[in-house]
Amino acid sequence: MITHIRQILFISSVLFSLLSYSQGDKEKYLQNNSSVLDVSYTFPQSNFNVIGFGAYHGSAKTEDAELLLIQSVLKKNAINYYFPETDISIAYYFNEYLRSGDEKLLKNLVETYGTRVPQERTVEVFNKWKKLKAINDKLPQNKKITILGADPIVTYQYTYRHLLSLIKNKANWKFAKELEATVEKDTTDFSPYYDSYSKNQLKDFIANYEANSTKYQSLIKDTAIFSHLIATIKVSFGDYKREKEMCNNYVALSKIYNLTNKVQFFRFGFGHLLKAKEGKYESFLYMLSANGIYPKDKIVSVIGYLTKSKVIWEDKYKDGEYVSSINSGDEGIGDSPNEYFKGIEYLKKTQRGDIMIFRLNTVGSPYNKKGSDLIEVIENPKKRTVEYGNATTTDFIDFAVLISNSNASKSIYTLP
Repeated sequence: MITHIRQILFISSVLFSLLSYSQGDKEKYLQNNSSVLDVSYTFPQSNFNVIGFGAYHGSAKTEDAELLLIQSVLKKNAINYYFPETDISIAYYFNEYLRSGDEKLLKNLVETYGTRVPQERTVEVFNKWKKLKAINDKLPQNKKITILGADPIVTYQYTYRHLLSLIKNKANWKFAKELEATVEKDTTDFSPYYDSYSKNQLKDFIANYEANSTKYQSLIKDTAIFSHLIATIKVSFGDYKREKEMCNNYVALSKIYNLTNKVQFFRFGFGHLLKAKEGKYESFLYMLSANGIYPKDKIVSVIGYLTKSKVIWEDKYKDGEYVSSINSGDEGIGDSPNEYFKGIEYLKKTQRGDIMIFRLNTVGSPYNKKGSDLIEVIENPKKRTVEYGNATTTDFIDFAVLISNSNASKSIYTLP
């Protein structure tokens, strides 16, 4: 009996030592493979096609982290294309903003883009775009950044305008003139989420176009983009799986813009940026490699984590007018007693500034070993729905960014 107890104590001691070593190993590794993310930082990798960055939506310093990351990448790479989490038409008009600097247009774009991602409908996102324009303005003409959108349609507001911009002579196209009249009236609900007037008008437009496509070809400025836009509109008429449609749209855009050998920066929510399946869930970046669009090592995933921070939770309205915003403390930041990322404590123990970046994917990294730190969200009471099995952290992501002491973003509606 005593011998048996000694064996149990010995095994427990060994397991404890191994666990302690594992923890110490990660802390030491992170100390040696971390940097303050500031203007002096240079992103260490250069041989990639796609880099994605994302965190929980709605925290102010996340926008700062993104801009610093973009600037760090630009030191060694051109960023040919930038994909915000939005559709092709809203992206088209973000390009117009980068050219014109029209801040009235920018404010409306942020408001419209926020239809799908309300926590991005903020002053900080508005200011991020102003700073991105300043960065882009300094780039040589042949290295300017182009904005593209792979998301399914967010609203039809900019879809209408984009369609009309692709038609040379609307006077000879009755249904195009009707779209134009709707835009000029500017009183229509442009929602794609139910049987709105705008959805039915677009159905009539597309039915007319497809019945007379040969007749209209000479009136279309860019047939490839026009055809892609028609296809995305048709998807919005029915049910779809968002992640799959993002991938489908990306493939179509890749053919149009020859993206295969270009560097592209994606700013999406972190759930879209996992490079491996999480249970049955297939993210956008996973689909890019699983479908053979890019080898997995040509895709870099950078995930942001919040600590001692807040996020904007929702805007409050009265009679359709903005009144105030609700900010969260612990809720929705991924580092609270009730919800936290497994392994975030290692990042916190080694942080030396409010925005830190940690490279996880070096040769010999403990994050290449079995264990899915920084992916699994622990809830209290714990509700585990995914079995991570033999997965490693670097199956999913390559870099982590720890963002500390970040205030909640402010609603765009607080701007005059």
